[in-house]
This record gives sequence, C-alpha cells and structure tokens, in this order.
Amino acid sequence: MNTTTPAAAGGAFLLGGDRRVNRLGFGAMRLALGGSVRDPDAAVAVLRRAVELGVNHIDTAGFYGNGDLRSHELIRRALSPYPDDLVIATKVGPILEGGFLPTGEAGAGQLRGLVEEDLRRLGQDHLDLVYLRVSGTPGESLGERFAALAELRREGLIRHLGVSNVDAAQLAEARAVAPVAAVQNRLHLGGDGSGERGVPALCERAGIAFVPYFPLGGGRHSIETPRLAGVAARHGASTAQIALAWLLATSPVTLPIPGTSSLDHLEENVAAAALRLTDGDLAALA
Repeated sequence: MNTTTPAAAGGAFLLGGDRRVNRLGFGAMRLALGGSVRDPDAAVAVLRRAVELGVNHIDTAGFYGNGDLRSHELIRRALSPYPDDLVIATKVGPILEGGFLPTGEAGAGQLRGLVEEDLRRLGQDHLDLVYLRVSGTPGESLGERFAALAELRREGLIRHLGVSNVDAAQLAEARAVAPVAAVQNRLHLGGDGSGERGVPALCERAGIAFVPYFPLGGGRHSIETPRLAGVAARHGASTAQIALAWLLATSPVTLPIPGTSSLDHLEENVAAAALRLTDGDLAALA
C-alpha cells in the first residue's frame, strides 16, 4: 500500500484483522443517487481519482442506482482489475422495487441470491465486506439473517461480515453468531447523538471498525454551526473538512466514507485526512 498518498495522512486500520485500509474512504452512493453527476464517464473519473489519492476502502450497495448509473457497475468499469489493497464493502438486506425507498427486508433465504448478484455485478469471486443492513426497528432480531451470511462466509464467498443501522443489542446478537468486522451507523457532527446508540464506544473497545454513513449530514441534516465555522477559519479549511477531521479524531476505529460526484469535492474531502484538530478545537465542537 502506498503510504505517501493524501488519504494515508489520516492513518490506517486493520479491517477484520487482515485488511489494512486507509481510514478515510469513499462512499459510492452519490455517484448513482442524489449527486449532480449524470455522466457515467464523470463517475468513473471520480472513482479512479479516489484510488490515485490513496483511497482503498469503497462502500457501495446493489440498490445504489438510477437509470444507467449503478454504483456496482461504475466501480467495476472504473477499477477492475482491482488493486490488491482495495477493499470493496457492500450491503444487503433491503428489498427495493422501482425506487430507492425499501419496500421490505430480505429473509434469510434470499440473502444468498443478493450476495451472488453482487459478486456477478462487481466481477469478484468473493466480497471483501458484506453488511447486513437492517431497518433500525428497536428490538428487531437479526440473528437468523446474519447466520445466513455467516454460512456464505464459511463457503468463502464473503471475507468479512458487518452490520448496519444497528443498536447495541443487535450488535451483540450478531457477534454471538459470527465475528463482526465493521458496523455502519449514522454519525456526523450535526447529529443529536440518537444515531450513535452507544455503538461507537462498543466498537472501539472490541476493535471493530465503525463506519459513519452520512458523515457530512447526507443532505438531510445540516452540520453548519458558528463553532464549526470558527474552527474551520482557524485552520484555513472548509467546514466539511473539519467535520471529517472530527470524525477521524473521535476514535482510531472510525472510518468515514464521504461520497461525492465532484472531483473538486473529492480532492477537498481527502485533504481532510491531513488535518489535526487541537484539544481546544475538539472542545469547541463537542
């Protein structure tokens, strides 16, 4: 792995104990949903530039797509044959019909088909990391479905397992079934804390990667505050860069995956890996 790239400035994490990734990754959702890009060639350029900058952890899902823009196919076109150090993470669980909003959840018996479809579309013989994405309903059991993914891991189709949108009890339930390498939950500087549900601290104690989705609010929540603007001004940085630097500073197991469809925004996001916030900055942002 090239340790002199901009993304490497944020440090690295050993995912699942055997896959070393730079902590600042890339989320592919906005290439296919909600972004400004409508040209597959532009999306491919963003992906290739991300890897040039040292990003080697890319997050995707089979349900990220709109028309001709489908994140799996864009990733395969841009990056296959894949670099040896590249980790591609995907998610299974939601059932979507005719749009992005889920119409239900896949049962245990449906997950093999979803995993095999991801393998085919990404052009891989195994998937580096597969999350079971759940609805977030309190008390929802995930054990049977996670066990189905664990069986696929034993067969060699999946290298590492993760869970997404879970609370502490659901994380414990999953860990009782099989090793959990990563958790993907909502967390950003403008959040009210309800999305964390105590999970980041649990992940840090267990050495599990915590991957915040919507690290910059996802267009649904504003991260902008006067205090954030003040910290950004002191560093000569954008508020988005400070928000990403804050996530990197929260815990050594935190792996932000900001997404963008813009080359300029990509460069800006990756440059945040080199920012170092002071104790005073962190206190102001708390």
